[in-house]
Amino acid sequence: MIETLDISQIVFIFSVMILSAVVVGFLAGFFGIGGGIIMVPILFYIFSFIGMEKTFVMHMAIGTSFLIIIPNSIISTMTHMKFKAVDFKLVKTFGVFVMLGVLIGALFAVNSKTSSLVLFFSIMTMIFAIYFLIEKEKINLKPKKINIIYRVILGFLSGFLSAPMGIGGGVYNTPIFKMLGYPINIAIGSSAAIGFLISLVGAITFASSGSYFNINAPLSLGFLNIPTFLIFVPITTFMAKIGAESVHKFNKRLIGKMFGVYLFVVACRLFYEYFNF
Repeated sequence: MIETLDISQIVFIFSVMILSAVVVGFLAGFFGIGGGIIMVPILFYIFSFIGMEKTFVMHMAIGTSFLIIIPNSIISTMTHMKFKAVDFKLVKTFGVFVMLGVLIGALFAVNSKTSSLVLFFSIMTMIFAIYFLIEKEKINLKPKKINIIYRVILGFLSGFLSAPMGIGGGVYNTPIFKMLGYPINIAIGSSAAIGFLISLVGAITFASSGSYFNINAPLSLGFLNIPTFLIFVPITTFMAKIGAESVHKFNKRLIGKMFGVYLFVVACRLFYEYFNF
């Protein structure tokens, strides 16, 4: 663990965390995501580097990501609200079903192997990378009425699939809301609000599950690493506000393509990691 590292290695780890927090926070606010899809791979490598037990290193990365997302999603949502880009009727429509999906998905994740979680993360990320790269912006769309069946299915799947990835659901909810006819800025803002619900339930579940399994990781509450949270949160919350303000100054079509390129790079890197695990 970290007590076996020398000073230069510790400084390197803290430097990587700080730089990562800057990028995570900005992109979280910019894309209406919690930042988990950026944080989880980074935390996975950091925790592996310091010698954390392989059997739960991905679980720790996912749980800690959820904890960091909670304040990020609050700041991001409040900033998007200033631009009237959060549809709370839409948030309420999905909220209950999303939270149920997260609970079940998190219980599934804590009982899965690290290699399985890495592969799942890679596949889902690649699917949404392709979607954002090939989709075309439609003009004069009007939000569609969402019946109860769609609410249950889409909301539950959003939560369930977010849980094993440690994400706020932005990669699922943003394209879902766009397909339902919402403009990209409304889709991003509303997705940020739902990210709070996902991260809260996810963090609680990973904390309690890790305690139940008695993993004995130092300075952690279950699968939540507290020092990492304390380092990331002040930086990510500040940068999330800047990112959320910046998105309203960019071309909407360009935002979607940028998101797609980022997701594609992350997916390829984690596929490589899986095959070398």
